[in-house]
Amino acid sequence: MTIETYNPSEVTFPESVGKVLIVNNAVPQPADSGYEYTLMGVKQDTCVAVADSALFYACRSLGKSIVDADYFNDVLLYHDAVREDKEYLSDVKLTPEQVTSLCEETGTEAVISLDRLLFEMEKDVFTFPEGYVMGNIKVDIAGVVRCYLPGRSNPLATVYMSDSIFWNESADDPGMLKYILPDANSALCTAGDYIGAKVYVNFVPHWVNESRWYYSGMDSRWKEAAVATAGEKWTLASERWSAIYNGTSNWKKKAKSASNLALCYEMEGDLKKAYEWASLSYDLFKKNIKGEDNNTKLLELYVETLMNRIRSDQKLNMQFGEE
Repeated sequence: MTIETYNPSEVTFPESVGKVLIVNNAVPQPADSGYEYTLMGVKQDTCVAVADSALFYACRSLGKSIVDADYFNDVLLYHDAVREDKEYLSDVKLTPEQVTSLCEETGTEAVISLDRLLFEMEKDVFTFPEGYVMGNIKVDIAGVVRCYLPGRSNPLATVYMSDSIFWNESADDPGMLKYILPDANSALCTAGDYIGAKVYVNFVPHWVNESRWYYSGMDSRWKEAAVATAGEKWTLASERWSAIYNGTSNWKKKAKSASNLALCYEMEGDLKKAYEWASLSYDLFKKNIKGEDNNTKLLELYVETLMNRIRSDQKLNMQFGEE
C-alpha cells in the first residue's frame, strides 16, 4: 500500500522568517555552449540554445512550489537578475550587503538564491529502415541554490543539485517530428521548471509517497483483521491484530501480527509504539530464521524507516516552533 508521510525540510529557518525572496543570481550560459545536435548522423555546427528564460523558469518554479507547500507567510520572486558579469561558470555568492539590501527593498526576512545553473543538452534525430523518424533529447542539469539571512556573513545553507530530463518521440517524417519534439529553447525552459520544482523540498516541509505492506492469513481471524487494515480502520485493525498476537504461541504468527500492529500505530501517528512493535517483529524473525530472508530484510528496513520518521517529527516540531 502507498502512504503519504510529512517530512521536514533539510534547511531549518529561524522562527522570525515569515517572508522569503527568490532571486536569480546565476549568469545564463552562452547560446552556443552546452548544446550538441546530431541530425541523421551529422553533428550540426550552427545549433544554439538560449538559457536566459530557463533560469527564470527555474526560479519561478521553485517559488511556486514553496508557495504551494504553505509554510511561509509569503514568497516573492525578485523582478531582475542580480549579477551583471558574464562569468557563467562561476559560482558567486550574494554578499552580506546584497542580502541586506534585497531584504530591505522587498520587506523579506530571507533570500533563496539560484547562484548557478548549467545545462548540457544532446539532441539526436535519426531514421529507421522502416521509414519513420526518431528524436531523442537529453538535458543534464547542475546548479547551486543557497539561502541567506541578513546580518550573517555566510549563507545559512548551500544545496547542490543535479538531474536529467529526457524526451523520446517518433513521427512519420522530420517535419511532423518538429511538432512533437520540443525545440532547444523550450527543452531548456522545461528543464529549468523541472529542477526548480524538485529542489524546493530542501527549504520547506513536504509530503512524500512511501510504500508499506501488511501480512495476511487464511483463517477467519486473519481475514477479518486484514479487511479492517485494508479499509484503513486503524483502531479496529489494531484491536484485531492484538487479539491474534496475544492468542497464538506460534512465533511466525506473532512476528507477522506484530509487524501489522506497527503499521496500525504508524498510521494513527504513534511512531514510538510503531517502532516498538516493528522491532519486536524483526527480533522474532531474526531469532527464528537462520540467515537473512525477505521478512528479516523488510522488517530491518521498516525499523530504520520508523526511527528516521521519529527523528523527522522532532525536526518538524522545531521547524514549526513546537515542543
